[in-house]
Amino acid sequence: MVIKSRFSFPIPEVSLPTFIFDSPTAELPKTPAYISAKEPDKYYLSLHDYRLYAQRLASGLRCSGLQPGDRVLLFSGNTLFFPSVVMGIIMAEGIFTGANPTYVARELAYQLQDSGAKYLICAEASLDTGIAAAKEAGLAADRVFIFDDGTETFNNTNAPKHIPDFGTIAPWTSLLDSPTAGAAYHWPHLTTPDELDRVVALNYSSGTTGVAKGVMITHKNYVANCSQQVHIASQHPNYAARLTWKKMLCFLPMYHAMAQAQFVFNAMKQRVPVYMMPKFDFLEMLTYVGKYRITDLAVVPPIVVAMAKHPATKTFDLSSIETVGSGAAPLGREMCEEFEKLWPSGQVNIKQGWGMTEVTCAATTFSPAERSESFSVGEVLANMEAKIVLDDAGLVEAPQGERGEIWVRGPNVMKGYWNKPDATRDTVTPEGWLKTGDVAYMDETNHVFIVDRKKELIKVKGLQVAPAELEAMLLEHVDVADAAVIGITRDGEEWPRAYIVPQSPEKATPEVAEGIKAWLAERVSRHKRLEGGIKFVDVVPKNPSGKILRKLLRDQAALEDAKAKL
Repeated sequence: MVIKSRFSFPIPEVSLPTFIFDSPTAELPKTPAYISAKEPDKYYLSLHDYRLYAQRLASGLRCSGLQPGDRVLLFSGNTLFFPSVVMGIIMAEGIFTGANPTYVARELAYQLQDSGAKYLICAEASLDTGIAAAKEAGLAADRVFIFDDGTETFNNTNAPKHIPDFGTIAPWTSLLDSPTAGAAYHWPHLTTPDELDRVVALNYSSGTTGVAKGVMITHKNYVANCSQQVHIASQHPNYAARLTWKKMLCFLPMYHAMAQAQFVFNAMKQRVPVYMMPKFDFLEMLTYVGKYRITDLAVVPPIVVAMAKHPATKTFDLSSIETVGSGAAPLGREMCEEFEKLWPSGQVNIKQGWGMTEVTCAATTFSPAERSESFSVGEVLANMEAKIVLDDAGLVEAPQGERGEIWVRGPNVMKGYWNKPDATRDTVTPEGWLKTGDVAYMDETNHVFIVDRKKELIKVKGLQVAPAELEAMLLEHVDVADAAVIGITRDGEEWPRAYIVPQSPEKATPEVAEGIKAWLAERVSRHKRLEGGIKFVDVVPKNPSGKILRKLLRDQAALEDAKAKL
């Protein structure tokens, strides 16, 4: 049956810049909003600065020839100016797209070509990759701009660079109009449904399957999802007071949908200061939590696992933490409980949420007034619907408590995939239902439990095995620091195999592997046992949002098994 959210409210019918800043000229706070975690007294931007730099970029982009709908690709890690670039492109009526800063030239060139980007703003540290990709994509030097880490922009020391066999590349600041002209720039006033349905971002995702696709996110999508997440946060009984002392730490990559929603939009809508890290560093993150008295952490499962299992965690002051939210991948309740033991009983209750790029960011979460005691990802957000289906057409709905594919519908569901109408039709029904590709069930309170990805389930003698379930259990073992499970085929049968990061190198022995295998066998049904074996690895491959890259492990397994046959 279709489950409707118990919450409903009218979504503001305004553009994204208007939603965040109210207007091009409204009075905004001039206190630090984005703050360098490394040098907070020297480098920071206020909300007023955030808007002004975005307006200056918007005006400059239009003067440089950007036309409505043109795409601009930002290839960079986090900087204090990252949000202003995102918002400036949107204010100019362009379309922002961000690329993973670890991409090699081939991967970046694909996104440049697929999006049809007219401009590339490239981190100085990644310039070699950016130039190689620009050449492959046919982008000229006068459409490539150097993006510094922020210090050169603050110190006004940006300079162009001449690249042999390519040309002279200007700094991104050359696109900025003057402060006076920027302050006078007014982004378009949008109010009609068609205007608010304009695409403002292409966030690339592999979707439910296949090659990375540009997910078309509109003004309406961002405003809706930000409103939904702020609404659920406002359910905290002490919400208004908490806003006066709330502080966040950003170490998740801002090119990704989760960090965009949390830090580029949601935090600024609520006027919450954000300490910025250029990238994730475990010990630095722990240091900054205590140093700046961070109250709210937005994390992904690998960070929860590391904090729960790394002995160094307990040497840091984490007492300021009040709320922790985890998303992007499943997390077992047992690991959550280990994580919560870092604080006095009851102080921290980790809340899981669930979403995907195709729903802008989030689709479910917990009310802060509710305590999580399971691995549930909460309930569907306001103005959303969900159902669990047993067939590809969505005609057969699962009884309550039975597993199936979860479909969702709401104002935050993407417009579609960029230039891929077939993939869009395969993923979004004419009635607006998004086929998520995730296997889930709902309990009697309509709380959602994500089991695994539909495409990643292992079939053992016709019975389904969810890798996420086994991974969550393996993480409970004292000798396991991290784990991933895939299916391998042997003699025509599929079996689960675990790739395990041992708690210490000396634990990577056949005896320990057999001990872990036997330990798990006592706790699961026969078809879930690790009959495909255990392999020790130095690291489980994951993308920046924490999702396990199972294809890499399947490729590795194929090589291992081929060598074993020689």
